[in-house]
Amino acid sequence: MHTKIIRIILLSLLCIGSISAQQAVSITVDLSKVKGKMEPVWAWFGCDEPNYAYMKDGKKLLTELGKLKPSVPVYFRAHNMLTTGDGSASFKWGSTNAYTEDANGHPVYNWKIVDSIFDTYLARGIKPMAEVGFMPQALSVKPEPYRHNWKPGDPYGNIYTGWAYPPKDYQKWAALVFEWVKHSVERYGKEEVASWYWELWNEPDLAYWRGTRQEFFKLYDYTADAIKRALPTAKVGGVDGTGPLGRLSGYRLLEGFLQHVLRDTNYATGKIGAPLDFITFHAKGAPTLVKGHVRMNLGTQLRAVNNGFELVASFPELKHLPIIIGESDPEGCAACGMHTNPENAYRNGTMFSSYTAAAFARKYELADHYKVNFIGAVSWAFEFENQPWFHGFRDLATNGVDKPVLNVFRMYGKMGGKRVEVIGNMPYNYLLVRDSSVRKEADINALASYEKKTASVMVWNYHDDDLPAPASQVNISIKNIPARKATFTHYRIDDTHSNSYEVWKKMGSPQQPTEAQINVLEKAGQLALLEKPRVIKISNGIAEIQMELPRQGVSLVQISWK
Repeated sequence: MHTKIIRIILLSLLCIGSISAQQAVSITVDLSKVKGKMEPVWAWFGCDEPNYAYMKDGKKLLTELGKLKPSVPVYFRAHNMLTTGDGSASFKWGSTNAYTEDANGHPVYNWKIVDSIFDTYLARGIKPMAEVGFMPQALSVKPEPYRHNWKPGDPYGNIYTGWAYPPKDYQKWAALVFEWVKHSVERYGKEEVASWYWELWNEPDLAYWRGTRQEFFKLYDYTADAIKRALPTAKVGGVDGTGPLGRLSGYRLLEGFLQHVLRDTNYATGKIGAPLDFITFHAKGAPTLVKGHVRMNLGTQLRAVNNGFELVASFPELKHLPIIIGESDPEGCAACGMHTNPENAYRNGTMFSSYTAAAFARKYELADHYKVNFIGAVSWAFEFENQPWFHGFRDLATNGVDKPVLNVFRMYGKMGGKRVEVIGNMPYNYLLVRDSSVRKEADINALASYEKKTASVMVWNYHDDDLPAPASQVNISIKNIPARKATFTHYRIDDTHSNSYEVWKKMGSPQQPTEAQINVLEKAGQLALLEKPRVIKISNGIAEIQMELPRQGVSLVQISWK
């Protein structure tokens, strides 16, 4: 009898837990309460391998990125734009051969590959975030060894070769930068190049820079001066160090860099200060493998964002400057697939989608909190040409087939205008996610915008732990709609919508899919409707919406009126 009673009590507790887990979340959106501009901070992407841009799948994906929101330019940042080599691409490598020297040590400039990369961008409505780096072999103080042949699973330190060193001649480096910007103006025009963002190097607080901090500041001074001499209206900035968590190296570098551009003697001009038109830093999460499943850490990434914003806000002279998070991702290595790094198994499915939806929404709120000018966050995710299908790289597409995460960006592309208030009984707010991540209840929340005669609400059901869970009931009220009827449209990312990965698995996970299978996968990779658009009644300016949202699912609902 005693055992039977205990069993009944345990079953009752399980039922209570199940009911609690599925308790309805109520969300109210008020179109009359504006929080700020729906800045397209999501429209920024990047990769280590610049040469993928003009390859088959690279061109296809860039075309899709350019269509995310035709009225908004997408920006693209790539490493290795000045690296010496023949233009072939491999993991964490690329080259353009922009600079070599003749037998007498005179510069030889060759813009053919650089032009082919930027031409590919611009033809698709994409603008460069032009990363000035890395060091050409002929300029490096330690030119050998130069090209690396890193592959997933190799020690990460193998990549830091001759391209990571300071120049043997800063004047020659400055001349190279000047000629690059000058050539760009001649090819694309002053107005176009003035709309780009020019920034120096990548993560100079790590082994990407094998010189001292002062040598890097010297490199910045010469670089910024050269860019401004070639085009005074060009936008130049930095410092793109690693995530400023606490007092780690990235924080100290950014703090020191901002002090340098304000107060130090300029190495190139001899004057006080250096040009700075925007500020950059990185913010990454930290997934792990826990008892056989992936556990994300959204809080780690948000704390890096928070501390970067807080640091910039502490400089009154710079607080107004645009901030671009130069790399903003769930973790650090895009080329480290799930087979060598099993904690990266989140990348193929809906967990990457829901994480991305939740993360970008909180970046907006942190920028509001610190009152800083946040304009972009680069998702360091593109594609890896001619690699196995769904190999678990941090990419947006595999072999030309879009992964679920790309559909979150398609959702963001359908939003615009002003961000408006979202309140309700959601389990988390941005500060709680920042401080504790999402380890108890699921993070079910929303981001809303109001543009012309359309209200858009993105809703996600995110949890750090990639474990099965029941769907959650979500009730949404949209207030102050100036119409009596409207068209209701509902887009969804889940296991059965906007999800090429689940379709591929149901095919048997083919590594050599047929043409017919590829066509099916390409269709499955597009953003899908949950139901057909329909007309709904608006009562007293309010639209009521009910849905069941699966764990790691994302919905975008839109209300449009005439």
